[in-house]
Amino acid sequence: QVQLVESGGGSVQAGGSLRLSCAAGTLRNYGAGWFRQAPGKEREFVAAITWRSTNTYYADSVKGRFKISREYASNTVYLQMNNLKPEDTAVYFCAAGGNFKIPRSDAEVDYWGQGTQVTISS
Repeated sequence: QVQLVESGGGSVQAGGSLRLSCAAGTLRNYGAGWFRQAPGKEREFVAAITWRSTNTYYADSVKGRFKISREYASNTVYLQMNNLKPEDTAVYFCAAGGNFKIPRSDAEVDYWGQGTQVTISS
């Protein structure tokens, strides 16, 4: 069982930045990623990173603004979000895929975090 605990959400104005963190007891051999769900919408993929950080993946809507990374010593995955827009407002979920799976869809996710709210005002 992998427990994922997100932090770092909050409210900022458009153009601002936030960094989300996802802490786990272990993420060894897990791909990791972030999804988000806006009010009235389905959950959508945001970003993912492979176990060795050799590859990263991003939704078109966040490319060039968001960066996913991971720190092995602390089993933490980060999402640096810059130039935030009101349409980025959502609950952000950390996700992990076992056996090196890259969580880019719900089918590739074995564990979810509880979510953290991000609100961007115009």
